[in-house]
Parts: sequence; structure tokens; C-alpha cells
Amino acid sequence: MKTYSAKPSDIKKEWIIINAEGLILGRLASIIANRLRGKHKTTFTPHMDCGDFIIVINAAKVRVTGNKLEDKKFYWHTGYPGGIKERAWGAILASKFPERLLMKAVERMVPRGPLGRQQMTHLKIYAGAEHPHAAQTPKELKVAEMNDKNARATKGATKGANNTNQAGA
Repeated sequence: MKTYSAKPSDIKKEWIIINAEGLILGRLASIIANRLRGKHKTTFTPHMDCGDFIIVINAAKVRVTGNKLEDKKFYWHTGYPGGIKERAWGAILASKFPERLLMKAVERMVPRGPLGRQQMTHLKIYAGAEHPHAAQTPKELKVAEMNDKNARATKGATKGANNTNQAGA
């Protein structure tokens, strides 16, 4: 049996829309990265761009767990001596472009190089609920329903739910 290798004519791309409101940042980013690469398809070929187009709305309402809003920081260098800069995740989410936090998380999960840069152009992230891609008729992907951990409730509600499940088992 020969290994299947997709040709450009075999690749079918879909448009997918994801509502990021209340979803956990890292889990959402890993799902988006896999969809961008096309790893969810049976025709996945590592050297071809066989992923889908992804639209993410409400990126400003994405959640992080623990104290990451204050503790985790993004660093960059200006190119001048002593020019290292940092910004906390909370400051990025509260800024003018909160979608950059999700963009960087996905970018670091996609391979580096020409293919990864091409795949990243298929990701469209918007801070609010409006997007200009209605003509593509995107299918909705319900990430919160894939796994309970993708969208966690408040700490008190989660602890109570876990205790009830353990008592009944």
C-alpha cells in the first residue's frame, strides 16, 4: 500500500467560524493550529497547505486560567541597546488590539517557515462579534462543546460539579 500524498487539486478548503467568548486561550489556540494545518482531515499531507480558513470572533473575551494575566509577559526587542520591552497578558487584552494575544499563541503552534506563514494568512481574528466574511458562509465550530475544559465555569461552580460527580460514581 502506498502512502497518500495530496495534490493541490485534491485539497478542499472550508470556512470555519469560532466564537472565542469564554474559551481558554491555550486550548483554543491548539484547536485553531490543528485546523489551520489540516491535521483534522484524513487527506493531511505535511508539506501541503490543506487546512481551512478560520474566522475567530470575540477574541477580546478569551479567558486564561490562574494568574497568567498578571504573571505571563510577552517580550520583544527594539533593536537598540537595552531595548528589551515587556507587556503583561492582561495589558494586551485591555489594549486596542486584544486579538494579538490569540494570534501569537496560534503563531507559535504553527511550523516556522514559508508553509507556516502561508497557513497563518488563513486565520482571521476579530476582537468583536462583527466580521466581513459573511459571503463565504462559514460553518460554526462549537469548541466549547468539544470538551468541558475548553470553557471552564467559575472556580466555585467547577469544584461543586466535581464533588457531585465523584460522590455519584
